Amino acid sequence: MKTMLILGGIMLFLAVALGAFGAHALKERLNESQTKTYQTGIQYHLIHGLGLILIGLYAGVAEHASLAVLAGWFIVAGIFLFSGSLYALSLTGIRKLGAITPLGGVAFLAGWVVFIVAAAQG
Repeated sequence: MKTMLILGGIMLFLAVALGAFGAHALKERLNESQTKTYQTGIQYHLIHGLGLILIGLYAGVAEHASLAVLAGWFIVAGIFLFSGSLYALSLTGIRKLGAITPLGGVAFLAGWVVFIVAAAQG
């Protein structure tokens, strides 16, 4: 529980910091498409950072806390793979990095499915 809460806080801090960095330091560097890609990374980063906090809170009262924690680790992987690949893609322009993004999406989906199973069991 505590680990997911801490990771959620860290992820939200990073999302806000990276969002501010993108809005200010990268404003002149990124074109419209790159900015949109970067913002998509920020959006998913923020949403799933909040999700980690919710998972951490649930794990504190859940009968099957280990499943909730597993769901949280999938979400963490999703943030790194999905949002991280979008950040890298927007900053470098290397289109091949986009191949990583769907893996992050699958990690997000897996995390939410595991969370649903945990919630359904108790």
